[in-house]
Amino acid sequence: MSNMQDWNAYRDALIGRVGEFAKLSPDVLNGLHVIEGSSNKTAILEPKMHEIIALAVAVTTRCDGCIAVHAKKAVELGASKGEIAEALGVAIALNAGAALTYTARVFDAIEALPGK
Repeated sequence: MSNMQDWNAYRDALIGRVGEFAKLSPDVLNGLHVIEGSSNKTAILEPKMHEIIALAVAVTTRCDGCIAVHAKKAVELGASKGEIAEALGVAIALNAGAALTYTARVFDAIEALPGK
């Protein structure tokens, strides 16, 4: 199966651009590193699980850069395609569930219209 995009080139280009941003605004990147590091300090979940969770979140937030970076890290840490697929299935279900629960907001908005 062919790649829809060159994820390796994209990841490399993205890391380069983030490096340029870091030079202009190092405190923002340092803050992100503090946040990322704090989630690992409890060491309850193994690093592989962190990356699998990151991929599920990347799908729900539609972040291609996150996918490119965390897919590589997850595989390097031993995540299987099956483990990743299961987490992505949870992300898909959550997105569908979120859409369903937001239907109530639509009907609330309709009911709030004047004269309804």
